[in-house]
Amino acid sequence: MTSITKKKKLLAIASGGGHWKQLMRLNPLFDEESTLYITTIAGLSEQSGVVNSKVVNDFSRTEKIALIKGVINIGFIVFKYKPDVVITTGAAPGLIAIIIGRLVGSRTLWIDSIANGDELSMSGRMAKGIAHQTISQWSNVALKDGVEYWGKLL
Repeated sequence: MTSITKKKKLLAIASGGGHWKQLMRLNPLFDEESTLYITTIAGLSEQSGVVNSKVVNDFSRTEKIALIKGVINIGFIVFKYKPDVVITTGAAPGLIAIIIGRLVGSRTLWIDSIANGDELSMSGRMAKGIAHQTISQWSNVALKDGVEYWGKLL
């Protein structure tokens, strides 16, 4: 009897800049065929050698119109793709993807930026109560903020 294992669909999302660079350091762990990447800067995926990607607008909590547009864009992608797993290195777009991912039954992982060596980022603090797993790359931050520490991943 032959067993066929279905590949898990992964959604990997990060804002441009440092968040994207950190996500790309994890890229060798992802299966290119079953991973959809989302970022906020057009052309960034191609520069990183990523083929299967989407671009959404960047936003923060203070930019209400951009926030609404971003939630709609990310929501449309997540509901259509229905990932098994959502992973992000931040910021606000990643948090929205975690929230919507939970709505479609995805497992979720927030990896707080290596730049946050004293405390979790604001989005990381919010993700802590939403994501299945939230990790800090600093043991002192993980201990202080009650999240997991898996070592310096990035």
